[in-house]
Amino acid sequence: MDVTGLVPDQVVLSVVVGSRAYGLETEESDVDRRGVFVAPTPWFWRLDKPPTHVEGPLPEQFSWEVERFCGLALEANPTVLECLWSPLVERVTPAGEDLLALRTAFLSTRAHRSFLHYAEGRFRRFDPERPPWKRVMHMLRLLISGLHLARHGEPLVRMDGYRDRLLAVRRGETPWAEACRWRAELTRGIEDAVPGSPLPLRPDRDRVEEFLAGVRRAAL
Repeated sequence: MDVTGLVPDQVVLSVVVGSRAYGLETEESDVDRRGVFVAPTPWFWRLDKPPTHVEGPLPEQFSWEVERFCGLALEANPTVLECLWSPLVERVTPAGEDLLALRTAFLSTRAHRSFLHYAEGRFRRFDPERPPWKRVMHMLRLLISGLHLARHGEPLVRMDGYRDRLLAVRRGETPWAEACRWRAELTRGIEDAVPGSPLPLRPDRDRVEEFLAGVRRAAL
């Protein structure tokens, strides 16, 4: 099975993520790309299955096979969900447009919990004496996105309203105690917003499976 042609030939959606999508880029920032590709359906009839993801061919590029992507999105993986809301779409096919149109079907109340737990888990690993400020900034950004998700039903990708404050954290200009207070404020905001969240209790798996079946039929 030759997978070298899967990316970019089979890519249905390619977006820019990371600092450039968040509006937090600096002169040193890379261009991080994430995508979704569709493996030919007959490949799944073999003993050796297609890869669930492929790296490259560009630097900092990573793509998921569509089924793996959908599975992670249904589990409310923050990185995967934010791909569906990236404002920087570099490539989109009709199947990719269908996937973007489906993005709210992946959401549920699990989503804001996953944003919160992911960020909190990383925060607990930081050394207060030598905090990795870039990572601290991104965990605060993730909490901001999770708070917007809990309140408005979709993650917030662009951080224009928080850019100066977040970049001050990245530069190490924000005391650790202040960063922790901001973290606590955002965490409380998410927890308080959960009871009235517009998100449904469960994602719409039926719509996702219908989309996936259609993609598989088209790739025969």
